[in-house]
Amino acid sequence: MKRFIDQELLRWKENPSRKPLLVRGARQVGKTYSIRQLAKGFTSYLEVNFESDRSVHSFFEKDLNPDEICMNLSAYYNVPVQDGQTLLFLDEIQACPQAISSLRFFYEKRPGLHVIAAGSLLEFALQELPSFGVGRIDNLFMFPLSFDEFLMGMGEEGLFQFKSNHGFDAPLLPPIHEKLLDYLRKFLVLGGLPEVIHSFAGNRDYLQAQQILDRLISGYEDDFAKYKKRVPVSRLREVFRYIVFQAGKKFNVSKASESSSHAQIKEAFSLLEMAGLVYRVQHTAANGIPLGAEVNPKNFKVILFDHGIFQRILGLELSAYVTEKDFSTVNKGSLAEQYVGIEIMKNQPNSIRPQLYYWHREKRASTAEVDYLVQKNLEIIPIEVKSGLQGKMQSLRLFLQEKKVNQGTRVSMENFGLYDNIRVLPLYATRNLFSDV
Repeated sequence: MKRFIDQELLRWKENPSRKPLLVRGARQVGKTYSIRQLAKGFTSYLEVNFESDRSVHSFFEKDLNPDEICMNLSAYYNVPVQDGQTLLFLDEIQACPQAISSLRFFYEKRPGLHVIAAGSLLEFALQELPSFGVGRIDNLFMFPLSFDEFLMGMGEEGLFQFKSNHGFDAPLLPPIHEKLLDYLRKFLVLGGLPEVIHSFAGNRDYLQAQQILDRLISGYEDDFAKYKKRVPVSRLREVFRYIVFQAGKKFNVSKASESSSHAQIKEAFSLLEMAGLVYRVQHTAANGIPLGAEVNPKNFKVILFDHGIFQRILGLELSAYVTEKDFSTVNKGSLAEQYVGIEIMKNQPNSIRPQLYYWHREKRASTAEVDYLVQKNLEIIPIEVKSGLQGKMQSLRLFLQEKKVNQGTRVSMENFGLYDNIRVLPLYATRNLFSDV
């Protein structure tokens, strides 16, 4: 399956000023696969997995000299390590903190060698390191497949390109719009985890895809035992499930667990966030840019990293999402809002940690909320998400008026369109928020 991140990896490979690259993201999002695809462009490839091969940890216990490390790895794996010709991939690097520390020395003393490291629980190891090479290491954040990547994975590259060339003033013909909505329904059920999409692309079997999701959920929850000892595994599961059922609402710490202290709940949430399983949508006053300058850290919503995992835990009716024309009748779990938030993250620059924002105003007899705010160049784009074909836009219009913003965006099941100063994007075209079309 083609991934947009593959082009980022190729640009890194060809950049003469590159630094060692740290690929970050939750488990099972495709980090190892994409790096192995990149490796096909090298003369030789050496992959080290610090979880499955503990014996190589000893190579990083001395003075972290890159030449000596490469000499030992080359002898151990019987693979030549040559500058400009070899890709050295250090996988599950969080299992060997000293290997993380070695990356800065590869940049300083062996800049000609292509070095990539990855890890799914990497944030935990980085938290324990006072410094791991600021300015000497590049980062690449990776997520599950986006809708456009899903289309390409389903063999619909032409449909993806056709959709990408349309915008607010060029609606799609109804048959093409309906075809894209049909693929969107599939994607909302499946999510974007590569194993699920690969299975469905091969056999079009929803039930098998759901079984894979069940197994992945069990795997993620089994990983809770690896996180830390300060919070019981049962507490992490409890908070994780609470987040699923409260998605789209302001996160209420006191209600996340009846049997835990406030401090334990906050710690559990922090660990889930570090694992890349959940992301916070931060409240901002949005009086100007950058949006992060006026964040209220006490007010935030939370979304999961994958809407397939989300809908499976929530237990949404599979048949309804596959057949229903208007999601608003079955969308009790705010799946559309969850989906749009994740799509926004996937389409932001992946060299920095993505940030999500929303706006909420509480006044007597005048409550308003805009689901997402995106900063594009020097503009703020307010985004209202609708799961169906209809719905008022009072909050969006209020925001435009109060913040003196010229244009807003509604993302819904509708075709491309324009209502005065509100542009309409189909849910399947969320990526257009970041394009000029």
